[in-house]
Amino acid sequence: MQKISTLFVALILILGKLSAQYSADMVVGKKNLDTRDSMKTASYPYILPIWGQKATNKGFNLPYSAGLSMQYIYQQSDIIINNLQVGFNNGPMHNMDQIVRFDNSVATSNGLNIRPDFWILPFLNVYAIFAKSKTSTAINAGVYLPDSSDTWHRITDINTKAEFDATTFGFGLTPTIGIGGAFLALDMNFSWTDIDELDKPAYVFIFGPRLGKNFKLKKKDQNVAVWVGGFRVKMNSGTNGNISASELFPTDQWGEKVNTGLEKVADGQQKVDAWWEDLTPQEQKNPVNIAKYNTANNVLSRAGNFFNAASEIVSNAGNGSIQYSLDKKPKDKWNFIVGSQFQLNKSWMLRVEYGFLSSRQQFIGGLQYRFGL
Repeated sequence: MQKISTLFVALILILGKLSAQYSADMVVGKKNLDTRDSMKTASYPYILPIWGQKATNKGFNLPYSAGLSMQYIYQQSDIIINNLQVGFNNGPMHNMDQIVRFDNSVATSNGLNIRPDFWILPFLNVYAIFAKSKTSTAINAGVYLPDSSDTWHRITDINTKAEFDATTFGFGLTPTIGIGGAFLALDMNFSWTDIDELDKPAYVFIFGPRLGKNFKLKKKDQNVAVWVGGFRVKMNSGTNGNISASELFPTDQWGEKVNTGLEKVADGQQKVDAWWEDLTPQEQKNPVNIAKYNTANNVLSRAGNFFNAASEIVSNAGNGSIQYSLDKKPKDKWNFIVGSQFQLNKSWMLRVEYGFLSSRQQFIGGLQYRFGL
């Protein structure tokens, strides 16, 4: 089960952000009357944003219209996996629902994110996303079989961890407004993450509202912005992929896992059959006993077919391929974020952000350069 949740790499790579200087900010207050009056007749020298001249004359202090940022991103996120189907060497898919149960699955990643951005309108920033990361997925699960009393028993454990590379590309937009240093930003982005083990790139949508305040420092154009907000993840739930058998378990473990499974299935089938044969003809007509018997036989048959197919991997010394499909989702859709940005001048900015208060923790640290366009 090592890479069946590789889609969650996408969560690591497309974290929402304030993609430019915090906002177009309306200059207000009596002490800023002279500045506001001078802006009414000031000439705006750049092509972007559209209506930049009008916004400046209305008293909005605009950031430089273009920028390029680079960020380091770390994230750890719990995920939920179910509806698993597995096949071997492109053979039939086996429904493992209820048989394989995931205790916990954790995706962790370190990566670099590069984003060019542009203020298209005074209150709308758009950006592109390109990211590379090294990630790992740790999975703890168990294989379960029922007995004649419809009690499920854990027959073996699955504990694996995989490391792999991923590439993410996408785009985003941030409607935002600022008045007197306070600002509201509604960051949204759409991304696709390409991983060799997935049949197609994984799609993820991120929504990150932020509310903050900018504090001016003594030097001109130098300030510190702080904010709080949320981080919400929405993703396509279905995943299909193909991995090498040797990446799931070391070769010497395949025989042990498969043989243990076949023995447990045979033992379980023997106990269920013995229980059924010990029932009286009248008890065998009882709908409750019939349901228990049919359920146990169905599960044991599916488990037996699965382990028999897996035995082909054993006979090939652990070589072969595994196909899978599953449904997955983040354990928590939302987490809380706090962040800050230090603006050295209108061209250079440093920012940090931390997400917590859920099963997902994340950290972003980045450098941004802005210029007029």
